This record gives sequence, C-alpha cells and structure tokens, in this order.
Amino acid sequence: MLSSSSKKLSPPYVSYRTFLNFIEGLQQTMPARIDRSYWGDRFSGSTGTQLVSALRFLELIDVNGFPTVKLRQLVGARGSQRVDILKQITQESYNFFFLSHVDPQTATYSQLEEIFRDNYQIASDVARKCIKFFIGLADDSGMKVSPFVTKKTRNSRPPVTLKKTIKVADKKERTEIPQISGQNSKGNGLDKILFDKFPGFDPGWPDEVKLKWFSAFDELLKRTGG
Repeated sequence: MLSSSSKKLSPPYVSYRTFLNFIEGLQQTMPARIDRSYWGDRFSGSTGTQLVSALRFLELIDVNGFPTVKLRQLVGARGSQRVDILKQITQESYNFFFLSHVDPQTATYSQLEEIFRDNYQIASDVARKCIKFFIGLADDSGMKVSPFVTKKTRNSRPPVTLKKTIKVADKKERTEIPQISGQNSKGNGLDKILFDKFPGFDPGWPDEVKLKWFSAFDELLKRTGG
C-alpha cells in the first residue's frame, strides 16, 4: 500500500535511466540523507527534484529524505534478489494500476495512459513520461508488459549508433562510444544540430561523470521535445 505521503505525489516522470544510475551510484557510499547538498552537483534543479520525488513515491526515502530499509535492500541486492525487490516496489507503488483490472500483458497504451491520468489528474505529456518510467521499472522487475505499450515507448526514444570514433584532448581516440543521432528531430534543423553536437557516452567514465551526462541528456530531450 502507498503511504499517505506517496499518494500526494505524482508517479515518477524522471528518466528511468537517470534513476537507475543514481541507485547504482549509491553502491559506493550511502549518504545519511539524500538532500540537495548531496545531489545538487550531479543534477540540475528540475532533474534533481524529479528524482527525489520519484524516490519518495517509491518509498525509497521518507518525507525528510532519509533512506528507507527498502532503498538499502535495493542498493545491496544482486541478481534474482534485486529483481524480487524491484517487483515488490512496482506492485506496491503502482497498486492503482494493478487494482484497475487491466491486464498488463494485453493493455493498450491508451488504457495505461487513462489509468495514470484518472488516478493522478496529470497532463498527457507528464503521463507519457510517467509511463516510460513505469515500463523501465516493470521490465527490470521481470514483469511482462503488453507489446502494444512497449513498442510505442520504444519508438519514442532517440536512436543510438555505436562505434562512433571521437578525438579527445590528449589527441588519442576512443571507439565503441554511443553517439546520439539527430534523426529524431526531422523537420527541425536546430534540434538535429543539438543532438549531433551532444558528446558521446563513454562507458569508461567515472560514475559521477556518467550521472552528469544522463542529466544533461535529459535536459536536452526536454528542450527539444524528445
């Protein structure tokens, strides 16, 4: 069951990738409290606020930002144990969906969108982001979701091309770096230029740099309507 504090919050609409990388970053050291002084140098104000709201909705932190037992269990879990914890989080936090009697394996995207809007009176663009997060969480929890939903959310993501070679300051080259393509910005030359200029992602970066990259990418998607 959702706590009274969680019911007052909208479902998470921060990028699921940002959320997941934040959780993985906690494996190094768990702060006594997750507040702005902790995440402020990693995320912009809007992304950080959305992330904290997501953590509260999922009951991973309390109303004061202190990590819950559930968060500590998730951060420390591996393999099937991690999947089980994510499944529990999904079922408890999104119980409004599971109580709707809509079969998650056959539901259409419109049905899912209606459930989110009816329960939280959120705009369609926010509902779309909430559904993206829900699909990511459900997938990691081993829950089977309707292909009518996953196909639509997958098609809305910007394409990624691999093995893009870039030059770095020391004149050495790195390969196998994902590069965001501007193909999702057809008809808008400026958006395409922004995506083409966005730096490629390097899996070898430190976790802190990775988090900053994902945060910046989230902001770029917002500005270009991605």
